[in-house]
Formats: sequence, structure tokens, C-alpha cells
Amino acid sequence: MTNIDVNLIAEGIKTAIDRISCEVEPSCSDALRAARDKEDSATTRFALDVMCRNIEYAKEAHLPVCQDTGMVVVFLKIGQNVNLSGGYVEDAVNAAVKEAFAPLRKSVLDPVSRVNTKDNTPAVIHTQLVRGDEVKVEIMLKGFGSENMSAIYMLNPAQGLETAKELIVSTVKNAASNPCPPVIIGVGLGGTFEKCAELSKHALFRKIGSENPDPVLNALEKELLKKINALKIGAQGFGGSTTALGVFIESYPTHISSLPVAVNVLCHCSRAAEFTVTEGGVRYE
Repeated sequence: MTNIDVNLIAEGIKTAIDRISCEVEPSCSDALRAARDKEDSATTRFALDVMCRNIEYAKEAHLPVCQDTGMVVVFLKIGQNVNLSGGYVEDAVNAAVKEAFAPLRKSVLDPVSRVNTKDNTPAVIHTQLVRGDEVKVEIMLKGFGSENMSAIYMLNPAQGLETAKELIVSTVKNAASNPCPPVIIGVGLGGTFEKCAELSKHALFRKIGSENPDPVLNALEKELLKKINALKIGAQGFGGSTTALGVFIESYPTHISSLPVAVNVLCHCSRAAEFTVTEGGVRYE
């Protein structure tokens, strides 16, 4: 067994939040610059340029890239041969979030009373036991202007993949400018109601420009991206050729009588990071 102190995980999370609250994931900022440089519409190019300059200023000044500093989503992949010491891992994660958010906007509250927790906890934590002797952590700050535009559909098999594709595109169309496009789209296909939603969230950790290892899903991603960009919603709804920077799909086997489809919408600011924790310390990807 490998012994890993949960405080190492907490330290990694604090460092990650401090960085990603002020820095957009590099493949995302690169994609925004590329979209700006190829845009024909002067108005849309101006909107994209403002986004790019905002990202640059936020990084230089180490200030939040968006006023919505989001809700923290964490995927913990814990190796089966790891012994976690130093406390309960979810307590360590939330303590790290509380400390990291001391200078940031606190947006988390009770859904019934609407009383703010005042420290942006609890985080949404997905824990998975995997093979190995290390802990991989994926962390995202998810804003809710885009989260509110997300949707889940429980289709019957007769509706088929064509209906699923239509619903994915229409979800983006109906969202219009609300999620601060150009957006990034995570799609979950299959599983159960909750599984496909989780898949759609996890898909958003993919780097823009990366290829899906499944050739069928890879072709589907490209088809959907083309159809979404044909909507011409464009940056901040001003029109243009780039409505989405990427479409990423994760799938899972499902029941014979169903076809679950989840669409998780992300704004143009992908604030995500990954790191690995071993007995010796934290290694950032």
C-alpha cells in the first residue's frame, strides 16, 4: 500500500483554485484567439478581442477572469492501492476550497432557504476507485450562467441518435447568448439519468482540439460542432462563425429501453486543472 496524506490533496486543490480562478485553460485561450483572428464580422471580432484581452489582464494582474467564480467540481480518482491518511478526504477537499475562496466571491447556498454558506463549500465531489497507487484530481470552477443552460433528455430507443443530435444542437440554440458564447459542450450518452449527467460534466475536462479515441464518437463530435457553429450565434450572440469552441462526448452502456442524453454547457472560460498526488508530493499535468 502507498500512504498518501489527504493534506497533499488539499494543498494541490488550493494551488489549483488560486491559479484557475485567474487563468483560463491554455487550449481554450488559444482557441479563442484563433476564432478572433479568423472572424470576418468586425463586431464579433471586437467581442472576441475583448474576451482575449480580459483573459490576458486577469492572468497578468492575478484577478478573477469572471465575476462568477463558480462552484467547485472535483473528480477524485483514487488508486486501489492507496491508503489515505490524515483525515477524511472530502473534509480535506472542502477545507481547501474554503481557504482558497477567502478572497473570491462565495456563490454557494442552500437551495431551499437560499442562505449562503459563506465559504463556497461544499464542493461537488465525484469519487472513483481505480487501479494504481496514486490519486488523480481533476478540478473545475463551473459558472452557472452556462450551467443553467444545460439539459438532460431521457429518450426511448425508437427516437434514436438523430433525435439526440437534434436535441444537443437545439439546447445550444435555445441557450443563445445566455452562456457567454463561444461555448464548450460536454455530452453524456448512455448509462442512467445520473450517469449521463456525470459523463457530460467530465467531458468538459478535454483539451480543445483533442481527438476522441473512439472513431465513431470522434466523427460525431465533429458533426455536432459543425452544426452548432452553423447556428451563427457567435461570440456573445453577435453572430459569426464560432458559436462553440469544441464538443466533447463520453458514453457508457445503457439499458435496452432507453437512450439518456445530457448536454452540459460551458462558457468561453474553461477554468480547469489536473494534478496527480503520490506519496512524494503533487505533480501538475
